[in-house]
Amino acid sequence: MVDRLQVIVIGGGAAGFFGAIACAEVAPDAQITLLEAAAEPLGKVRISGGGRCNVTHHCFDPAELVQHYPRGGKALRGAFTRFQPQDTIAWYKRRGVRLKTETDGRMFPTTDDSETIIDCLMGETRRVGVAVRTKTAVTGVERTATGFAVNLRSREVLECDRLLLATGSSPQGHRIAQSLGHTIESAVPSLFTFNVPDKALRQLAGVSVDPVALKLTVPDAKPLAQSGPLLITHWGLSGPAVLKLSAWGARILHTTRYQGTLQVNWLPALSFEAVRQVLVRAKDEVPKRAIANYCPFQLPKRLWRYWVEQTGLDETVTWANLSKKALNQLVERTHRTTFAIQGKSAFKDEFVTCGGVKLSEVDFKTMASRRCSGLFFAGEILDIDGVTGGFNFQSAWTTGWLAGQAMAKD
Repeated sequence: MVDRLQVIVIGGGAAGFFGAIACAEVAPDAQITLLEAAAEPLGKVRISGGGRCNVTHHCFDPAELVQHYPRGGKALRGAFTRFQPQDTIAWYKRRGVRLKTETDGRMFPTTDDSETIIDCLMGETRRVGVAVRTKTAVTGVERTATGFAVNLRSREVLECDRLLLATGSSPQGHRIAQSLGHTIESAVPSLFTFNVPDKALRQLAGVSVDPVALKLTVPDAKPLAQSGPLLITHWGLSGPAVLKLSAWGARILHTTRYQGTLQVNWLPALSFEAVRQVLVRAKDEVPKRAIANYCPFQLPKRLWRYWVEQTGLDETVTWANLSKKALNQLVERTHRTTFAIQGKSAFKDEFVTCGGVKLSEVDFKTMASRRCSGLFFAGEILDIDGVTGGFNFQSAWTTGWLAGQAMAKD
């Protein structure tokens, strides 16, 4: 009688569940156990997208898709030819979950409820026979002659032939990977918002502009640029453009202790001269209107008044009395408003890090370790992170699926 394949998955997030399910579907006779330290699995799935779950992104070209990953894009290029957003959509559709695409390309369940995704994944583990154990913390893993011994906080020891580490950015997961011969790239925050010590700006909290063009400058580094929607908050600046910039600049900003200079072009569709001409026309067309009360652009009025105040103009000054110097200052404000960044804030509860298992030590065809036979990786434990928009979940689905398939066949 042939012994059953024993597989343990450590980590009850998106990647862990997807890996366990994929393995069970290919090897239905295998005994697969998923271990999660928390009382409830799939915590990030639950809070993603404000509780709606941003499952993936409507980008189906692997070459374009990898451009959304500040770290790991090159490694994922081949992986996305094997399992990409179209495959994610089809996977959920076969299980009765339909996704919809929003105008910015993000994809959510049509129910707008993350519980739809959680119920699907939990239901699939029951259907394929994966044993899900919550409140089960792992303290360490040891290599054995035939596989692995997984030590639990309860002092129980579980043995397996193959092991999938899908522990996210957990330091414990990194320690386990190191103990099995892997190098860990230091973890630092990614996807965060910028603190700006400008009281007048913070009074505009809730104002948004779409699109803007951003340029981030920090000492001894090449400037970084991004564009997209911007949101003013009670602590500074947020929105997709800032979050993308924070992802690409994660390591640079970490080294500068989140100090830098951010330049905002509020009207990227217009040239410097085109903005000037709009202001000149306003002088001719509405000479008696107070400048503070008439914004000649499709922009929030509160933002316009902020610019006027920052220029030093009295709110009663009319367009007819706008000096050439003040006009030039207003043009400068629209195209090159500069803010000092002094610190960061977490983006809601959706904490993302860059860093993790060194990618050259993993075979991205199978997600198998190149250092330890029988060991596999999936999800955020790897030194991979994407910008906001469903890209981090897609990396989890892809690497989890590849690892699950390979563990069943290896």
